[in-house]
Amino acid sequence: MRFHGRMPPPPPAHLQMVEGSDPEFSDDENSPLNQDIYGGSRRSVQETKAWDVFRTLPPSTSSLSEDNQKFLEITIKFLKVFTYLLTFGVVLTSGVITKGLVLLMTSQLKNTKKLPICAKNLNGLSNEKDYVATIPEEENVVWAWVLLFCFIVPELGTWFRSTRMCVFKSWKKPPFGDFFWVLLFETLHTVGTGLLVYLVLPDLDVIKGAMLTNCVAFIPGLFGLLSRTRKESRVALKVMMDLLALACQLTGFVVWPIVEYGKDPNGWRIWLIPLAILLTSFGWWENYVDKHSKFSLIKYYGGIKERLWRTRYFCYIFVSLWKCLVFFTVMLSAMSTRLQEFSTIFELRKAFSVHSINVTEVRETLPGHTVPDFPTVAPFENTVPIMSSHGTPVYVFLIQVLTAWLCYIFGKFACKICIQGFSFAFPVNLTIPVSISLLITACGLRFDTACSFSVIPEYLFWECKNGDILNDFLNNDYAWVWLFWLLSQTWITLHIWTPKCERLASTEKLFVTPMYNSLLIDQSLALNRRRDDEGDVKTEDLNLNPDDHENEVSQYYETISIHTDSSNNNTSKIKSSDHIIRIYATATMWHENEEEMMEMLKSILRMDEDQSARRVAQKYLKVVDLDYYEFETHIFFDDAFEISDDNEDENVVNQFVKLLVNLMDDAATHVHQTNIRIRPPKKFPTPYGGRLVWTLPGKTKIVAHLKDKSKIRHKKRWSQVMYMYYLLGFKLMDQPISVDRKEVIAENTFLLTLDGDIDFAPSAVALLVDLMKKNTNLGAACGRIHPVGSGLMVWYQMFEYAIGHWLQKATEHMIGCVLCSPGCFSLFRGKALMDDNVMARYTTKSSQARHYVQYDQGEDRWLCTLLLQRGYRVEYSAASDAYTHAPEGFSEFYNQRRRWVPSTMANIMDLLQDYKKTIEVNDNISLPYISYQTMLMAGTILGPATIFLMLVGAFVAAFRIGNWLSFQYNIIPILLFMVTCFTLKSAWQIKIAYVLTAVYALVMIIVLVAMIINFAEEGWNTPSAIFFFATAGSFVITGILHPKELICLPCGLVYYLVVPSMYLLLQIYSCFNLNNVSWGTREVATKSKKKTREELEAERKAAEEAKKMKKKDGLLAFLHKDQMDNDEGSIEFSLAGLFKIMCCIHEKPNDDRQQLASIASSLESLKKRFETIESHMGLPPAGRRRSSHQPRSSLRGDGVSVISEHAGDDYSDSESEKSGPKEERDDLVNPYWMEDKALKRGEVDYMPGAEVQFFKDLIEKYLYPLIKNGTEQRKMEGDLKELRNIAVFSFTMMNAIFVLIVFLLQLNKDTIHINWPLGVKTNITFDEATSEVLISQEYLQLEPIGLVFVFFFALILVIQFVAMLFHRFGTISHILASTELTCCNKKAEDATEDAFIQKNAVDIVRQLQRLKGIDGDYDSDSVQGGQLGRRKTIHNLERHRQKKQAIGTLDVAFKKRFFSISAEAAENGLETETPVLGNMRRLSMRRETIKALAERRETVVQERRQSKMQTMGAKKPRTRTSIASEADNQRVFTPTGGNINDAYESDTDNYGIPPSVRSALRFARTEENVIYKP
Repeated sequence: MRFHGRMPPPPPAHLQMVEGSDPEFSDDENSPLNQDIYGGSRRSVQETKAWDVFRTLPPSTSSLSEDNQKFLEITIKFLKVFTYLLTFGVVLTSGVITKGLVLLMTSQLKNTKKLPICAKNLNGLSNEKDYVATIPEEENVVWAWVLLFCFIVPELGTWFRSTRMCVFKSWKKPPFGDFFWVLLFETLHTVGTGLLVYLVLPDLDVIKGAMLTNCVAFIPGLFGLLSRTRKESRVALKVMMDLLALACQLTGFVVWPIVEYGKDPNGWRIWLIPLAILLTSFGWWENYVDKHSKFSLIKYYGGIKERLWRTRYFCYIFVSLWKCLVFFTVMLSAMSTRLQEFSTIFELRKAFSVHSINVTEVRETLPGHTVPDFPTVAPFENTVPIMSSHGTPVYVFLIQVLTAWLCYIFGKFACKICIQGFSFAFPVNLTIPVSISLLITACGLRFDTACSFSVIPEYLFWECKNGDILNDFLNNDYAWVWLFWLLSQTWITLHIWTPKCERLASTEKLFVTPMYNSLLIDQSLALNRRRDDEGDVKTEDLNLNPDDHENEVSQYYETISIHTDSSNNNTSKIKSSDHIIRIYATATMWHENEEEMMEMLKSILRMDEDQSARRVAQKYLKVVDLDYYEFETHIFFDDAFEISDDNEDENVVNQFVKLLVNLMDDAATHVHQTNIRIRPPKKFPTPYGGRLVWTLPGKTKIVAHLKDKSKIRHKKRWSQVMYMYYLLGFKLMDQPISVDRKEVIAENTFLLTLDGDIDFAPSAVALLVDLMKKNTNLGAACGRIHPVGSGLMVWYQMFEYAIGHWLQKATEHMIGCVLCSPGCFSLFRGKALMDDNVMARYTTKSSQARHYVQYDQGEDRWLCTLLLQRGYRVEYSAASDAYTHAPEGFSEFYNQRRRWVPSTMANIMDLLQDYKKTIEVNDNISLPYISYQTMLMAGTILGPATIFLMLVGAFVAAFRIGNWLSFQYNIIPILLFMVTCFTLKSAWQIKIAYVLTAVYALVMIIVLVAMIINFAEEGWNTPSAIFFFATAGSFVITGILHPKELICLPCGLVYYLVVPSMYLLLQIYSCFNLNNVSWGTREVATKSKKKTREELEAERKAAEEAKKMKKKDGLLAFLHKDQMDNDEGSIEFSLAGLFKIMCCIHEKPNDDRQQLASIASSLESLKKRFETIESHMGLPPAGRRRSSHQPRSSLRGDGVSVISEHAGDDYSDSESEKSGPKEERDDLVNPYWMEDKALKRGEVDYMPGAEVQFFKDLIEKYLYPLIKNGTEQRKMEGDLKELRNIAVFSFTMMNAIFVLIVFLLQLNKDTIHINWPLGVKTNITFDEATSEVLISQEYLQLEPIGLVFVFFFALILVIQFVAMLFHRFGTISHILASTELTCCNKKAEDATEDAFIQKNAVDIVRQLQRLKGIDGDYDSDSVQGGQLGRRKTIHNLERHRQKKQAIGTLDVAFKKRFFSISAEAAENGLETETPVLGNMRRLSMRRETIKALAERRETVVQERRQSKMQTMGAKKPRTRTSIASEADNQRVFTPTGGNINDAYESDTDNYGIPPSVRSALRFARTEENVIYKP
């Protein structure tokens, strides 16, 4: 076999394997850091010339999303501290008040209760005497009913929530067995609570009663013990603690019965304590059972618990009402034992009304138990009736209900924003100790003097002991036993101290049952808070080596655990790692400029840096990051190719692709704040054009798909179809894994849709992911889009976007669903897009006129409409900020809105027309929401008429002219503009609109003056004044509630000035240009290929034919008759084309055309003869000859290996290529565009055969280029015009009718009007003739339709404002949940630095992986802007010249710093042992943190050494199992000569052997598979 090509040279000496290194366990630390990025022997760094050492340093920050708003950050942190304290205070205070009021009410149930009272404020009683009140049965009855009402209120809340969920959302009927057990346990709990409240607590003093409430956790403790498994850590210790806690709870069953035994002969109720607290504890059974328990009964209960996720609300519709009935029955039964007449319990009117209470005088007892003499002065037991206080039970009831609700709401709020430990668990556990302390104090004060508490009625107080209350509590009440009860409850509810739920978790994820038990509020909150038993994703489950591809599947779908299927027999088992979030950033690009591309690339690089930090933190610091995600970027370039300047038969990438390639290094330099260079992109030929793949410093990839519109359908919607089918169809559904795993992966796969000019931060994406985690039915989520740019049009859009997000999107989010999640920055759930009637329907080709408007002009809105119609929810996060470039020119803005306005209305109309089905399918869309959208649609349609009427009225008020004259002045320009939109081209329409906009801006100033005059004359309480100030005030308040966006408020002035243009002219322009379906923005001239003779001749004939048809169809065709255009006369006269007079007519000479045609025919015949001669001689055709100096081979879809070009070719033969024979080309092997020097000399690679076939099939079925013939084109244009005409007629007629009705009513408002009740003018007239004073009232007269419309807009404004307030609260909660307080992360005395690293691992890695300063310098004083006199400019330039240009990866930078940390140095206060650690102080690391990192580093090294020893002699594992020794680290990371690149790590999938050696070995192994051309 002959070889036309060279074998790769042997690797250079510095790439040979280091002697003594073990490639089996290298973990890439032995890989040289200066390997050649081109795969050859050439060094990757070009020497810097001495005369070219001057630098341009990267700016510190230049993106709006990076702006370091210190003031805002500090404000948020102060707000979070305030929230910590406020929530803690509210939960504790409300819990204590609720508990105290419940004990106060139960204290009033004891029959014939006697209580010392204060006579100071009672009439008829002497202040010098002592009195005792005897509580009558009416008091027992009223407080029994109040307790019942307190229990019922949260149960009715549960019923209402359950009913709402079942009516407006989907529900599932439970099995009878599940319903029976739920009903049984809830019945037992209700009976136990009733016995405790009505029979047990009234006969105990209040201190004992409060202590006893800590003993209601026996069943949860028992079920929790039986649910433990051997898989738990320290299970033996936990079981022992469970047994101790249960023993402590059991003592509560018997302590008080034993202590009180024999003291009261009527105290039989004390023996109900064991039964009451045991039954009460059944209420929280569900939270403590587990289906993994080894006990079959607990396992069965665990199954019920899992099924209740779907059936709970159906169950509790009936269970909540049943519990109310059971509690009522227990109340009747219990009170029958306390009342003399059972019928008294039903005398509610008497009980709740004012009734008498008997007060008896008692004599003071002297020492020696004697009473004083003088019985006439102080008669014994003199009974005096006093009246009860009216309304006291109602007030107590309202306060108890309110405080219980506040305790629950603020406790839930604390859990949602992740401050549960301090603001929920702590106050809930403190409730009983604080309550007991306050009750002991209150009882002591009351015992000293009965007049201690004057805020409550004298006859109301808790049941207290007499004497020394505190001493009695400590000695006789067994306070030490209560301490064990409290500790046992704390142990059983220990889970509330260590929550694991996500931020802003739903109520269902936070609490087991929807509401709470208000009679046992603190126990209810603690025991009802869900235990987070879901297994964490372990670090070993993650694919922390993104370059490891162990099989063909991982090449298609780069997942964290997919390769484990091959070694697992149970392939259908869902793995914990399948729940890892996968984010595909999908950007669509077309003609973005340099600034726009730069912002998008910087955003992607920030995501890359963030993902790398999270991956490295788990890999080396061994932490579990709940926010970890996998990330990959796909850019879809529309129309990416143009005709080559050198060869018109070939295509090359256009200027925008070249710009993207050139900007990659600049973007990385900006983000990483040091001059670095990204590896040149891999180039792939593809069926749709081409592909470029970059590997970023954080090891994530950017894949640019270059679309050739001659091979695949272009425009944005089809790019979206392309990436949906590629990422969700091919890379997920087409993979050999189980359906169950696909289901889970699809639910956790998200598409981050981006525009090519978007600017965002990783935190913005994290906030959207939080929303997705919170609700699995969420199909899409969008952030707050901020327009950027300069000029008046951008100022207008700043305010427009602001109120659109502040009010409209917030309202849609709160009362229904957001209708449009913009494609510039939104997160879509893969599973939702894959649903029926979403992805498949999104591929619908526009075949009707309305399709072009709804489908192609507003593709993002249509996609959201499809999601809504399938039942998914779309939400809006105001805290997720993104910045996009807005149109700065008037023409570009008008063309953009010309697309948006019709598509918005078309999609909303589609939703409204199908509203019944949508309401049935979508749980989040209701009839009120549809009504709200209908009102908005009506306001949009009639908006032009409203603005017109406003202008008419303003002219009347400002210029003191009549209504008809004002009407004429305003209607004329509108009619002229409408005629213009029908007759002139779009460019002229926009120019006229531009002029009218300027005129109307001046008019709006007049309108403002007119309104002020009108308000002054008619008063400030007229409807128009109220509406004006309400609107302006709502905008101002809304802006203040968005302090970060307060700058948008001044732009409201520009918004006001252009209201007529945007709501009148723009609506007319959009409607009248409905037939124009071009994109309208970012249009640039494309390079066209030189046309052949045949194409020119065809175009000429078509033009002549069109000219003839135009003349035949014209109104003056009769003047032309059948006259031929090739006739001419010696003398001709014509007048504007109306007629032509020709004298001496003769035919035009055609000599030139005939000669050209003859020459062309001769050349064609010569060409055919030459081709015939060449074929007989055996020569290949000239156009198909192969270049002899560029041997090629390819890697085709069949897997045959091919050699790519030599990396050393410098394209120096470009001139000879032009003149030499052409090379035979295959678009899937060696397309011409890959040789473009602008794409840099990156590696050439080829897609796998399956992927090539996928794209071929996809193009054939859905994405073949749309080539319409002339007939179809003309038909579609006609259909669009017809649609335009219908829309124009309907739009015009509706506005005209509205204007006519309102205007005529305004003219005749003396006859038909409504008198406005506010601002009535009173006229007083004195008639001298009759000496009478005449008083008359003058009302403001309003025409009814206009008033209705004002109230209509006012209603919309009120709805939006209220919804905005609720959404603001949700947004602030989201921000607080995402804000970490560094003060709370400081090392406590009992905490360890290891815990500090565990909590702050990602931030630590971010500092250690920084590429800036990896070479030992931090750009010194020049970057820091040091003093001019101290700058060492020349030294810095010389040092920069001597070092290389880094090609950096973040994990190498991390490892270089991490493995250089020395525990001894940190202990001794030495900050450096190596040059790398010389600047650790600049990384803001504390000495203790560095020491802890050193200990963590030693642990990692030891683990990998043990792994190395265990695997000695075994087959090399496919995953990284060890790390190089410290000596190896020192050898690798210490410079040994030459310019070693310290910031690069290979991204290949082999370990140990240097890449060039691996390439040579791989070449040798695959020689037999290489195809060579002779």
